[in-house]
Amino acid sequence: MSEFSLRGFEVSEFESRTARLQKVMHEQKVDAVLFTTEPNVRYFSGFFTQFWHSPTRPWFLIVPLEGKPIAVIPEIGATGMAATWIDDIRTWASPCPEDDGISLVAKAMNDLPKKYGRVGATLGIESYLRMPTNNFLELRDKVESEFVDVALAIHNLRQIKSAAEISKTRQICRITNQAFDLIPNYAKTGMTEREICKQFRIDMLSAGADECPYIIAGSGPDGYDSIIMGPTDRVLNDGDVLIIDTGAVRDGYFSDFDRNWAFGSASEETLAAYRATWEATTKGFAAAKPGNTTTDIYNAMWSVLEAAGALGNDVGRIGHGLGMELTERPSHTATDNTLLVPGMVLTLEPGMNYAPGKQMVHEENIVITEDGAEWLTERAAPEMIIIK
Repeated sequence: MSEFSLRGFEVSEFESRTARLQKVMHEQKVDAVLFTTEPNVRYFSGFFTQFWHSPTRPWFLIVPLEGKPIAVIPEIGATGMAATWIDDIRTWASPCPEDDGISLVAKAMNDLPKKYGRVGATLGIESYLRMPTNNFLELRDKVESEFVDVALAIHNLRQIKSAAEISKTRQICRITNQAFDLIPNYAKTGMTEREICKQFRIDMLSAGADECPYIIAGSGPDGYDSIIMGPTDRVLNDGDVLIIDTGAVRDGYFSDFDRNWAFGSASEETLAAYRATWEATTKGFAAAKPGNTTTDIYNAMWSVLEAAGALGNDVGRIGHGLGMELTERPSHTATDNTLLVPGMVLTLEPGMNYAPGKQMVHEENIVITEDGAEWLTERAAPEMIIIK
C-alpha cells in the first residue's frame, strides 16, 4: 500500500470511518450500504483518482454490517483500488451497457447475511446516485432486500472531521490565503476578470494546490450583482468593485472563501456594506461553539446585516459545511438548527443586498473545537482594500 494512494491518511482513519458507519447501520437496521459517488467511495476506501471526470463507467462500494468494504469496480481501476486498504475487489470489463456491474453488485449484496432485510443508499437530501436510473431500478429488482434512504445519516457522519481531515483543510486554506494576498500586487484597471483569475489560479497551484476547480468573479461600478458567475472578459475600471470566490483543493479537501477589492475608490455605502459583512463573521464566529446550532450562527450574523440595512439575501443561506466537497451539509439558515459539535468544518458566509443590483458577500472558513471555534482562514482586512 503506497502513501500516495491514501493521501497521507493512516489505515486506521478508514477503519474508524467504517466502524462509525456500521454503528449507524445497526441503529437504522440496514445490512449494507451502497455507495456510487466519488466523495463517498473515497471517504470509505481511500480510492482517489481523477478518472471520475469520465461519466462512462459506474463505480460501486458496498459497506456490510460487519467487516471491510467491498469494491465492485471496472477493471481499469483494479490496480488503484488494490493500493488502498480494500482487499475484496470485484471487477468487470466496463463499459458494458448490457450489464455494467449490476449483476456483480446484486450478487455481492445478496450474499451478505440478512439480519434486517434492508440495504441503504443515498437516495435523499443533497445526494444523488451516480449510475443510470434504469440500472438502479434493475438493481433494486435483483437485490433481495428493501432499499432505504440513508443520505442524512451519511451527511451527519461525514460532517464530523478527524484531526487529519482538519489538517488538510487548514493546509489548503493557507495556500488559498497566500494567493489572495498577492492579488493587490498585480491586479489593476485595464485587466479583465479572466486575466486576474488566471494569475490567481497560477499562484494557488504554485503554492501547492492540486487543482482550483471553482473560481468565480463578479465586478461592476461600485458593486456587483452576482456571486456565482464569471470570470468574464469584463475590463476593470476605476470605481469598480471585484469579488473573487474560490474553492481550491489539496489532497481532495476544499477551501471555500472569497475576497473583495475596490479599484480607485468606493462609495461610503459600499464600504459600509463591507464592514457589515466583516463584522457579521465576527459575530458568527462567536456563536460557533458546541451546544449552539447553525441557526444560532445565522441569527448572530443576520442581526448585524439587518442592522446595517440589508435589503435581503439572494443566496438563501449564509454559510455551510465544507470538506471533500465544496459545499456540504449543514446550512446556516433560520430553520436548519443543526447542533454544533467539535470537528465540524464550516464556512461563515454573510451576504446582503445593500442597494438595488448590488451585493456584498464575505466568507471565511472555521472549525468547531471543544470550547469554541478556530479560524482556518487568515481573516480578510476589516476595511475593504482599495487598489490604487
